[in-house]
Amino acid sequence: MAHEADMQPFTRRDFTRGAGLATALSYSRILGANDRVGVGYIGLGNRGDQVHDAFLEHGDQQTVAVCDLREDYLDLAVRKSRATPTKYKEYKKLLADKAVDAVVIATPDHWHALMFIDACHAGKDVYVEKPLSLTVVEGRKMVETATRTKRVVQVGTNRRSWKSYQEAAEFVRWGGIGHVTAARCFHIKNEWPNGLGAAPDGPPPSEWEWDQWLGPAPKVPYNANREFYNFRWFYNYSGGQVTNFGVHYVDVIRWFINQDAPAAVTALGGKFANIQDNREIPDTLQVLWDFNGTLVVFEQYNANAAPGNVPNSEVELRGTKGTMYIRNAGWDVVPEKISDGRVGYDLGKGYGNPVDRSHANAVDQGRHPVIEARGVKGGSGSDTMAHTRNFLDCIKSRAKCNADILTGHLSTSATLIGNIAHKTRSLLEWDSRAEHFTNNAAANQWLSYQYRAPYKL
Repeated sequence: MAHEADMQPFTRRDFTRGAGLATALSYSRILGANDRVGVGYIGLGNRGDQVHDAFLEHGDQQTVAVCDLREDYLDLAVRKSRATPTKYKEYKKLLADKAVDAVVIATPDHWHALMFIDACHAGKDVYVEKPLSLTVVEGRKMVETATRTKRVVQVGTNRRSWKSYQEAAEFVRWGGIGHVTAARCFHIKNEWPNGLGAAPDGPPPSEWEWDQWLGPAPKVPYNANREFYNFRWFYNYSGGQVTNFGVHYVDVIRWFINQDAPAAVTALGGKFANIQDNREIPDTLQVLWDFNGTLVVFEQYNANAAPGNVPNSEVELRGTKGTMYIRNAGWDVVPEKISDGRVGYDLGKGYGNPVDRSHANAVDQGRHPVIEARGVKGGSGSDTMAHTRNFLDCIKSRAKCNADILTGHLSTSATLIGNIAHKTRSLLEWDSRAEHFTNNAAANQWLSYQYRAPYKL
């Protein structure tokens, strides 16, 4: 099973450039078997393979089990594991393996909740890829289960483990750019005209594997575009790019502005570009959240690749004193020029008075920055390597991970309700404590879905 792309591909060379962390805790360190965390992997496609690579850089873990429907994925994982892990096709058998201390879940999103809950009940600590869940109700049950079973959980919003982001969060939260009134984030990639390409329905290569891949999702005819990486373009298995890339960005923004949940959300967009494939998600979309004094916007443009802003950053935060631009591990602050005067028609001397425009010009000429420009390049190490390191440390200390289960749920839920606003073409008011909409009963029906029998949440 495959999972999401990382925001930037990384290689073994990237890891070895990553400074002292990899030196002290790399795979070259020799530890006794009892000192190592036995890790089992469920889903070893694109993202699962990347996360496996990251764990292999730490000498205090060992790959003891791997699970996937594809034999070639399993064989690749075994070859690179530097161990002799047991291979499984059924995840429950992996969970029953007593050599497994912790599991990595990197399957398509619609499988996350069931596998996670089963893993917690089996006594395993869990690294689960983002987005945490396919629905808000699933996410809340995952939080409740992890809390009740006292499992250590790391959700794959891995920017929380980057030191440069931790420094940026502290800078913003302490008022470094003033009050953040607006934040924007972008997923921009031109997929026109062919997109995923045409893929007709047909017989699956294996009826059993297709049924297992679908799991709790509705039974539909086999279509090659629904499998592997491309599942992200279909709502039965994913929340689209809002939950794929957007959850990373919304998580960062939420963290930086110190907000748990939005008060309201709306969205507009659609399949506007006539891309020649069978996708369900939009190619053009804007989602807007009111985060209690900060307007947050996710902008998805998949039929045009022009940058979303001048520095082509993934995230921008507009504060009253300056703007922060964030891309990959680095960030920059551009100061605003502030005036001590007043704007508008100020006692007959301000802007708009044709008799005397000198006062308005003087206000503009007197503007000056009140903060200094800053630029942080960030380290060259992988955020996934740092995130896996944090997970292994927390397994031993039983401390809360950087992206603990509640943190992951709150960030994922924000993106999921953005999709609901788009599907219902609504401005939705969100009660984050009760986790339902207060102004649209019909929209609440999208907070969960009926699993295909015999699956039950």
